[in-house]
Amino acid sequence: MIDAANTPQAWPSLSWDCPHAYVLPVTVATEHTDVMGHTNNVQYLRWLEDCAWAHSTAKGLDWAAYEAHDVAVVVRRHELDYLAETRPGDGLLVATWVSENAGKARMTRRYQIIRQADGRTILRGRTLWAVIKPSTGKPVRMPADYFAAYTACGCGEAG
Repeated sequence: MIDAANTPQAWPSLSWDCPHAYVLPVTVATEHTDVMGHTNNVQYLRWLEDCAWAHSTAKGLDWAAYEAHDVAVVVRRHELDYLAETRPGDGLLVATWVSENAGKARMTRRYQIIRQADGRTILRGRTLWAVIKPSTGKPVRMPADYFAAYTACGCGEAG
């Protein structure tokens, strides 16, 4: 079950791309930066993965559930649009939602990162995920309970 503190309604003054998103607050630390002193692009990707896992776990689909079903989702493609930089101390809100899912062997997850101090969207992204059976590495149809948990919310392209 998703806690109301992890939804856009907890920050109603911000401009969200999807009102149904799952939100994970993070703070930029010095170790997240590169030689230019701003957040390294790889760190944003880590936060997107952390948010996706937190969202899945909140829906009852943690790694143990994946293992029990012998199913996993793996990245086929990432698209990230970096819109502004962030620096140590910046509080960020990392949001994710499933935008496309036909219950077959793939789904699309979208992302938005907002800087809390000024409400600016600093990143938008999307990931195409493929559903596989880890024991064989082959694509499989998404189990029905996963399809129910990962229902596309109707929020698509933004920005």
